[in-house]
Amino acid sequence: MKINGRDVYKITVNVPEEYLEDLMDQINAVIDPVYPGYDRTFTYSRVTGTWRPLAGSSPFKGNIGSIEVADEIKLEFIAKGKDVKTALDAIMKKHPYEEPAVDVAEVLCGRDVI
Repeated sequence: MKINGRDVYKITVNVPEEYLEDLMDQINAVIDPVYPGYDRTFTYSRVTGTWRPLAGSSPFKGNIGSIEVADEIKLEFIAKGKDVKTALDAIMKKHPYEEPAVDVAEVLCGRDVI
């Protein structure tokens, strides 16, 4: 959605805590700031993730056929539309999971709503 000529997206991904800082650095290095005068603007919180690796997968954590439950960090940030693919590429490059679940949603952001 474009507001005042800008399109912005919220990107969310869960990551093991020990990868959080490196992932934020990697993403920050490849996207332009959304908020004037600020960069490396992320929000994160502790969550619990669960999954069951199926035959043919190569899980970072867990065993084929067994349900895994793990503490994770939910990382959220805003990116300009032109940076979404670059941000997703950075996540895939740095994230340890074989298939990280990434959500991308259009948002109204800050002053753009006014």
